[in-house]
Amino acid sequence: MPIGKGKAAKSSSGASMSAYDVEVESRLKKLESTVNDVVAVLSALKAQVTELESHEHAESSAVAQVTNDSTGDHEKLLAVEASLNKVRGVLGV
Repeated sequence: MPIGKGKAAKSSSGASMSAYDVEVESRLKKLESTVNDVVAVLSALKAQVTELESHEHAESSAVAQVTNDSTGDHEKLLAVEASLNKVRGVLGV
């Protein structure tokens, strides 16, 4: 009885990969893609926070009075920015 040739997947280096290795590689690629998406979203949010802060600074210099609402909004923006910085630190971005 002749022995057939196996059809194991190959890694980028040409080494044979088990079914487990193939599954782990697939999951790793999905995780890397998700991390890239999260980084892109965080960058966009950071840009929005910066833009909102610049608008707020421009408005505060043009208008002498500051209401409690705008002060509260500023505090919220600072909290969002702090949270984004924590997430970026965790992700190493």
